[in-house]
Amino acid sequence: MKITVLNGSPKGETSVTMQYVRYIQKHFPQHELEIVNIAQRLKKIERDATTFQEIIDQVRASDGILWAFPLYVFLVHSNYKRFIELIWERGTEDAFAGKHAAALSTSIHFFDHTAHNYVHAICDDLEMTYTGAFSAEMQDLLHEEGQAKLTRFAEDFFHTIETRRLAPRRYAPLVPPELDYVPGPVEETVDVGGKHVVILTDATPDQTNLNRMIERGSATFAQDVEVINLRDLNIKGGCLGCLRCGYNYECAYTGKDEFINVYNARLKTADILIFAGALHDRYLSATWKQFFDRGFFNTHTPSLVGKQFGFIISGPLAQVPNLRQILQAYVEWQRSNLVGFVTDEFGDSAHIDHLLHSLAGQLAKFAASDYIQPHTFLSVGGMKVFRDDVWSKLRMVFQADHRAYKRMGVYDFPQRNIGVRLLNTFVAPLFRIPQVREAFNSKIKEGMIQPYQRVLQDG
Repeated sequence: MKITVLNGSPKGETSVTMQYVRYIQKHFPQHELEIVNIAQRLKKIERDATTFQEIIDQVRASDGILWAFPLYVFLVHSNYKRFIELIWERGTEDAFAGKHAAALSTSIHFFDHTAHNYVHAICDDLEMTYTGAFSAEMQDLLHEEGQAKLTRFAEDFFHTIETRRLAPRRYAPLVPPELDYVPGPVEETVDVGGKHVVILTDATPDQTNLNRMIERGSATFAQDVEVINLRDLNIKGGCLGCLRCGYNYECAYTGKDEFINVYNARLKTADILIFAGALHDRYLSATWKQFFDRGFFNTHTPSLVGKQFGFIISGPLAQVPNLRQILQAYVEWQRSNLVGFVTDEFGDSAHIDHLLHSLAGQLAKFAASDYIQPHTFLSVGGMKVFRDDVWSKLRMVFQADHRAYKRMGVYDFPQRNIGVRLLNTFVAPLFRIPQVREAFNSKIKEGMIQPYQRVLQDG
């Protein structure tokens, strides 16, 4: 069989992900796996219609498609995302329709599920038969168990194609909102005092609803609001995956474009950040993805700490919970406060006006008190993945993270709690005695709330 491997790594065939593909090639020589370096060659693919068409023709002639990619900031690389956009922009969806597809990724398992959800949804939108995913920890292939699992995944993928097995669709087609948003006059503005408000967007002139929501949201504040459009900035390209930033946050693009200066001087200094964009397929635009990817010059260290975040989204966000989870996780991981979302998918223009005013009011109120709400598993669990990996196998490369994590108290390993260690060492063994267990169980409910009762009494 002929399988087209769409490579989502900007490093081309020198990526870790491609070593997994090479392993499949070696162990299944009866099948032809042809690798197409999408992310690495995106500029030529986008500029040269012939190159793009050659890829589409190859897809059309294939028996199956393997989407193979490393994780980049909750998703695929921005260049890979741009290629996916080009499929629809150039009307070539039919080349993918009916093809069997699978996804293979490498990562440290930080939000690999949101990347796979995205690719699965794209396959459904392209009317492909999605057969499954293989999400590998980067070093899995170095061990026999990882090799065996990869072999089993490949066997199943090939067998599914050979037998033409069907699979149910998971994601329903998106239904875009039909509202033509026409804002009304701002009757009362929101005072943010001396707080600095920045709206970051990628809006294009034809995105009428998005532009109007940005204008209305900006006018809602009594003070001047800085609006930055990513499309107006000199940004040379997407993240190169070179890891040069790991030692001291120095990016390969330093001094070569405007991104880092704008990020440091205008976003880091803001008190309130509003990100505004429109849905493109199952995410925001590739321009927005490039912003998140390039922000990785801060590596795994939160860099927008203590901000109040709001989102203005044009499009059916409620139909894409995966994207909402990504944005929430991003804000929480930054140790900031997610205040809310405003979209143009529900209600009429007056309703959206009210929501924008309400969002501005909440942003101002929480900024005044520096309120950061308790975070959820999205960041608590995610930071434990970063904590453990930066402490161990990533430390040599990401030394800047290691220094920052020590300074920020990220290294909160449970074994450092001496009191708990003593309890587990000397008291826990007593529970082998039935009488001790029974006595403890009879008092456990009251015992659990005793510390809280003291707080209530003191308060």
